Amino acid sequence: MTLSRRQFIKLSVSTITVLSTGLPFEAEKARAIGYNLKLRNATEYPSICHFCSGGCGIILHVRDEKLINLEGDPDHPTNKGSLCPKGAALGQVRENPNRILNPLYRPPGGKEWQPISWEAAIEKIANKIKTVRDTTWMNEVSRTDSLGLLGSAELDNEECYIMTKFIRLMGSNYNEHQARV
Repeated sequence: MTLSRRQFIKLSVSTITVLSTGLPFEAEKARAIGYNLKLRNATEYPSICHFCSGGCGIILHVRDEKLINLEGDPDHPTNKGSLCPKGAALGQVRENPNRILNPLYRPPGGKEWQPISWEAAIEKIANKIKTVRDTTWMNEVSRTDSLGLLGSAELDNEECYIMTKFIRLMGSNYNEHQARV
């Protein structure tokens, strides 16, 4: 197809005129429909990003117990809809095929990790804490200096509160948090 200069200008002007009259196509509606199709039958959960102590709001979309979309919460006062790279990659924490889902135990002198049940792991940890506490307890001051707790910036306020209560209940004053280290 060959066009003269005059035909090209006529075709361009008529195309611009037709497009500017607002054909039945509206880009904003098309984007909204595409977004809704992607999230159809998904349950929306507002949540908080756990990577740092910033407390950014996120919205999770879950379908069939699988995370299908993650985005910043535009109504959250901390991040106003934006996410850092760690927050944007948060979906990999749950859906990563390399994620370890069961506790592993390496016996003293052993070279290989062995899978054990949650009950066995909790029992081993509880027995070790009790042994250390009982053997190092100082009756004159009612405490032990052999137990301590190091928190993480990924913990929320409620988890930090429970952990602080736990270490004090165990009789130790050594409670530290990564955000202050």
